[in-house]
Amino acid sequence: MVLKQLKQWFTVRANAARWRAFADWADQRKGSFRMARDGAGFVVELSQGLPGQVRIEWGPSQRSYIEGHELRMRCEMRLSHELQMMVIERELMERLEREVFEAYTDTLKTRIDTDTPEEMRWLVMFPKLPQIESKLLRERFGVLGINRELCASWLEPALADKLVQASQDLVPAGRPFVLMGLRGNAYLRTAMAEPDLDQVQVLCRLLEAAARALQSANQRLGEGGVWPTTTSVAWHSRPPEGENPTPV
Repeated sequence: MVLKQLKQWFTVRANAARWRAFADWADQRKGSFRMARDGAGFVVELSQGLPGQVRIEWGPSQRSYIEGHELRMRCEMRLSHELQMMVIERELMERLEREVFEAYTDTLKTRIDTDTPEEMRWLVMFPKLPQIESKLLRERFGVLGINRELCASWLEPALADKLVQASQDLVPAGRPFVLMGLRGNAYLRTAMAEPDLDQVQVLCRLLEAAARALQSANQRLGEGGVWPTTTSVAWHSRPPEGENPTPV
């Protein structure tokens, strides 16, 4: 027990120095930084200059389709829960589609399990956006959601440009990446073996662009310009992962 505690203490001390740049960044942004109790990850919370409070977590992956460690982000906005949309890296989308098909064509499976992450359920439930103006964006990502018109409204030029830029080096082909409008908030999740401040900052700006575009889509929804189908009421989202005070 004592040896285990000493090992954990040294791990926490070592990572505190290793992640000092993140703590300084959070402090500059008038935010907060704290490590997980076991020292295996950290949480950054920001609110200044953003459309909502942003929570950034780095730690062991909470999704089976991401091996090792991941970066999770959430911008809390409390918009309409009808804003259910997703941008997903194309190779990941195709892989998850195969897994969903194989899992749920089994004769013992008659419905999508509610424990299945939204990322996988939505691939079966929601239509894809067929017309994406940018060829590069179309080749590198899939876009889908409860309503094609709502997806098109969300994928405004500022967000589309940020995604194209990210696809050049930050989100190379084959790197798991998901950007979602879910439960009235904006979410981002991607594989990240080691936390990199420059990458996190760029992804934070991408999340911000997605959140602002989500606000615009929410306003249009409220004005009655676009309405989701009734499909949404047949599926209830489970509580979000990553809501714990420290990464799991």
